[in-house]
Formats: sequence, C-alpha cells, structure tokens
Amino acid sequence: MFKELKEGFLFTLVTLVLFGLVYPLLVWGVGRIVFPGKAEGSFIRKADGAIVGSELVGQTFTRPEYFHGRPSGVDYNATSTGGTNYGPSNPNHLAAVRERAAALVETEGVSLDEIPSDLVTASGGGLDPHISPAAALIQVERVARERCIPAERVREMVEAHTEGPTLGFLGRPRVNVLELNLALDEEVNP
Repeated sequence: MFKELKEGFLFTLVTLVLFGLVYPLLVWGVGRIVFPGKAEGSFIRKADGAIVGSELVGQTFTRPEYFHGRPSGVDYNATSTGGTNYGPSNPNHLAAVRERAAALVETEGVSLDEIPSDLVTASGGGLDPHISPAAALIQVERVARERCIPAERVREMVEAHTEGPTLGFLGRPRVNVLELNLALDEEVNP
C-alpha cells in the first residue's frame, strides 16, 4: 500500500510541476518571443509611449469631434463583460434601439434606413473596439465639421484605418475606433 501511495504522490507532484509550472512558462515564453505585442495585451500607445488603451477593448467616446463606437451593454467595463442578454423582441431592447436610432438621425443627419445595425445594437461581449466601415462613414460629416477639416480628409482616414477580414476571408472589414480617433488627434486637435 505504501508503494501505491508513493507512486500516486510522485505522479501528482510531477504532473503539478509539468502542467502547473513548466507548461504555462513555456507558453508564456513562446508568446513573448513570437507575439510580443499580443502577449502584453495589444496595447495602443501615444507617440510619447503612454498607454491609451488596447486594440482589443473598446472605449466610450461621446464628444462630437470623435467617432463613436458600438453601444456596450456593460459600458465598456472590462471587469464585467457581457451583453444585455435581451432577445430581439424584448421590449427593453427595442426601446434602446429606437432611442439610439433617433439620436443618430438627429446627430448624423441620416435616415433610419442608412443606420448600420452595429451603431444601435449592443454587442454580445460589451467590449467591441470595432465598427463597420459603414458605421464610420455615416459619422464623417459630423467629425469633419467639429474638427474644421475637409470631410474628404476624414473619409481618407477612415479608409486608411479600415482593416480587411482576418486572413482575407474570416470576418468582415472593420475600423478600430480608438486607433482612428488617435490618428485624428495627431492630425488636428479640436
């Protein structure tokens, strides 16, 4: 019986060291070498090196001179990610969508049928950093007007910050709102 206990203890100790220490350190080390930016959290830094966010986590932008991101069910709080869990026919969801759509009609000067769904519906994770190119393009006139720069220049910046599908076929084209707003700040401060 002592032999079986000894073998069980040694097996537990070896697997604990291998899978609780060696393997995580190996994966961490490979990540740091092969994907250093990703392993650190995909931080976005200003020219002076200050961290202003992550390319993976959205932020709230409400000032009119900035592009606005997708609504968040958790107000972009990374400690409590998740959606609202409202179904498409939930009255609260429908009221929120109608309210957001009415605000966009007023602030962007567009009709209801021009509003992309990602500007009125909250995301499932609540932290989406991207919007569709269509969602960015309907905001161009407002941003250009507020920053006193030509709308064509803002449109060019949207196009320059539009990422294609991952590997050319996974997902859809998207615009990182934080990166676009930082590029606008670098070009002209309001």
